Amino acid sequence: MGVDYVVIIGYLLGIAAVGWWGKRRARSTSDFLVAGRRLGPAMYTGTMAAVVIGGASTIGGVRLGYTYGLSGAWMVFAIGFGLLALSIGFSARIARLRVYTVADMLCLRYGDSASVISGLVMWVYTLMLAVTSTIAYATVFDVLFDVPRWAAVVIGGTIVVGYSALGGMWSITLTDMVQFVVKSIGVLVVLLPVAVIKAGGFTQLSAQLPDSYLSFGSMGGESILTYVLIYTFGMLIGQDIWQRVFTARSDKVASWGGTVAGLYCLLYALAGAVIGMATKILHPGLADPDSAFATIVRSTLPTGVKGLVLAAALSAMMSTASGALIASATVANNDLWHRLRALGGRADRRRTGQHHDEVAYHDQVADHDEVASNRLAIIILGMVSIALACLLDDVLAALTVAYNLLVGGLLVPILGGLVWKRGNLPGALAAMTAGSITVIALMAAEGMLANEPIYYGLAASLVAYIVVSLTTRPTDARVLAQWRRRLAGQATDPDTGPATQPQPAATSL
Repeated sequence: MGVDYVVIIGYLLGIAAVGWWGKRRARSTSDFLVAGRRLGPAMYTGTMAAVVIGGASTIGGVRLGYTYGLSGAWMVFAIGFGLLALSIGFSARIARLRVYTVADMLCLRYGDSASVISGLVMWVYTLMLAVTSTIAYATVFDVLFDVPRWAAVVIGGTIVVGYSALGGMWSITLTDMVQFVVKSIGVLVVLLPVAVIKAGGFTQLSAQLPDSYLSFGSMGGESILTYVLIYTFGMLIGQDIWQRVFTARSDKVASWGGTVAGLYCLLYALAGAVIGMATKILHPGLADPDSAFATIVRSTLPTGVKGLVLAAALSAMMSTASGALIASATVANNDLWHRLRALGGRADRRRTGQHHDEVAYHDQVADHDEVASNRLAIIILGMVSIALACLLDDVLAALTVAYNLLVGGLLVPILGGLVWKRGNLPGALAAMTAGSITVIALMAAEGMLANEPIYYGLAASLVAYIVVSLTTRPTDARVLAQWRRRLAGQATDPDTGPATQPQPAATSL
């Protein structure tokens, strides 16, 4: 194991060094949050693929392959389909908005009031996503170092928080590129062929496994539909995904780069399922299917190579964790904390008889050290995610809760705002409230992993959005005109000034 230790420790030190180097490029809010919106095709594709393929996709994908066979690929398939739909249908428009958060987009489309609920829902989602990836560290460190679960979580989480806080999105982008290469080599080039060969080749997979393992439908239509609803739609609206779209230097880079990353996800999904099937032949009686990945690595790979594949697993976990962490910090700082400060400032002006002065407000924001504020948010939320990861132990359950809240509460108002001009602020608020409450209530009644919460949550959100929008006043024509100009990329670039902030609903939607 000594060589494996050297490989893993060398990898972790290299990631920390790359993160430190990225600190030099984070000189402004735009640099820190969206890498200056300067990523080209290669770097954008790598970092997008890295953030969507994380610990749940790697550990969970092999687990599902172990349990269901080829049908186990559906979870990561759904992620790939969502990324393809986002890149082909929406990413160009999203990139042209040149905002920092999903709530900023809702604020532009509907009004400032839309950002409060959406920001809170998105913050819970991104924090839970960071927690799930942090939980997964224990799988790798337990195999290699035989340390307690809490120690593995703290070690991995501290490294991610460290490089994320140093350089923000620039550090995360640079480390993601390293992680993308390591992950691709470790899982696709090394572990996949070795696992299949050790299991006797594809002929033995067909001969020794039940027929259901060779069917893409063995998981059941209802479970497959739930994965599509949660993960495919989740890819369309997640802050962690949108924040990567914002890093593209052009809408074409966002579209084409994301499409390539989506195709990569489909390949990764098949690889995880096949590795799980090979593990089922070699180790048919595992008490915990979650250990399938660690078991196949431990039993089939030689020293040194084992360290590389475990580094690949760490890469998958760290890339998603860092992306979710900066997304959570961005939402907390820009969508929640700034809005509370703005409300406090308006209250002070009313008490003193002052009028609202937008220029003065932006001057106040400009005087505030945005990079330091976002860096502090990453550190605080990173500590929270580490603490929660020490308390929770089911990666897929935590991830399902996160996506249920995201899709049930925000899918309808976000996509509705992009494609239906009749949608308005009351409709958006009603959709967020109805969807979120329905999802939470049904998860409490039926269980966190039940299919009903997302079905009924989406239905309630859609009905509320359509009915309330049609029975209340349409959005002002001037607001929609300015929204269309923003979608067309004709608005003033917000990165030339302070961070994008909500404007008064009557003049800036």
